[in-house]
Amino acid sequence: MKKIHYTKPSVGELEAQYVLDAVTHGWGERCYEYITRFEKTFAEHLGATYAIATSSCTGALHMGMAALGVGADDEVILGNTNWIASAAPIDYLGARPVFVDVLEDSWCLDPRQVRAAITPKTKAILAVHLYGNLCDMDALLAIGAEFGIPVIEDAAEAIGSQWQGKAAGSMGAFGAFSFHGTKTMTTGEGGMFVTSDRALYERVLTLSNHGRVAGSTRQFWPDFIGFKYKMSNLQAAIGCAQVERIDELIERKRAIFNRYAQGLHGLVGVSMNPQPTHSRNGYWMPTVVLDEALGITRDTLIEAFKAQEIDARVFFWPLSSLPMFQAHDVDTPVSFSLCERAINLPSYHDMTDEDQGRVIGVIHHVLKCKELQ
Repeated sequence: MKKIHYTKPSVGELEAQYVLDAVTHGWGERCYEYITRFEKTFAEHLGATYAIATSSCTGALHMGMAALGVGADDEVILGNTNWIASAAPIDYLGARPVFVDVLEDSWCLDPRQVRAAITPKTKAILAVHLYGNLCDMDALLAIGAEFGIPVIEDAAEAIGSQWQGKAAGSMGAFGAFSFHGTKTMTTGEGGMFVTSDRALYERVLTLSNHGRVAGSTRQFWPDFIGFKYKMSNLQAAIGCAQVERIDELIERKRAIFNRYAQGLHGLVGVSMNPQPTHSRNGYWMPTVVLDEALGITRDTLIEAFKAQEIDARVFFWPLSSLPMFQAHDVDTPVSFSLCERAINLPSYHDMTDEDQGRVIGVIHHVLKCKELQ
């Protein structure tokens, strides 16, 4: 039986062509050529003004938060349902992540909980667009403006998603993206910082170069300690090819989701990634959430998939359940409930209808068996 993996990248001849050129010619005066090209084309795709290629989304978040002045004893509010990469940079800077609950329908940050969590120490709101789903940016930006608090967008999982016609990652003080091998577009590893705030861009640009100010007349002279989160020219060459193919990559993800949605339509107690009428979901990771009343756990589904040689990915654990954050006193029932009854479905670009049919068949079978019990 053919193994169905939960994800793998779509990389082809164009990527190989650009990487060979970077390997052969991308040195000396041309050592940043693909990097600057990648930054420019990715920013244009988003409708943002500035972009800085990084080694990871985590690095982009770290530098962006540092440039905003997040530091010791500050607080940054984020959803409890998240991967640790969103929270780690807060800790790096000596600040404290404040975990609040997420919405039952979008699995993203609940604006009401955000408002209730604001204190004089709140330095930023971190809006993470989970699995391609979008945070309520209208509400969060309004709260940020009311209290004078910047809203940051972690759009690592939201390439191709749009809110009111605006690309995820382009609406907050800055956005951060991931190009890990599991993402809709990839450079193997890597990320991107994006903003339309020139002053913020220049601060992050300096931070990204070990604290050396662009245009300084003194060679190898840093003005302060910065970071080294640069992307290589070879990775950026892959990124340039991926940006040229970005519409194709996004539409394939959306087609895969739609095939799942059709195959699971009508199943009582089964929901998937939402797409409000004013938004577009890039559907990075098609996800199934089972109603509590069904009595079917995530582990039951995963075991059923394993029996059919199909990989499935667990829904993110609440961050406050992890050892390093257990001291945080939080009340987030939705976050704790979701992780017990949700899984991510396989969604790589070259999945066939037959592959998806096998996945859909397993879900139907599990629900049927439960009905017969």
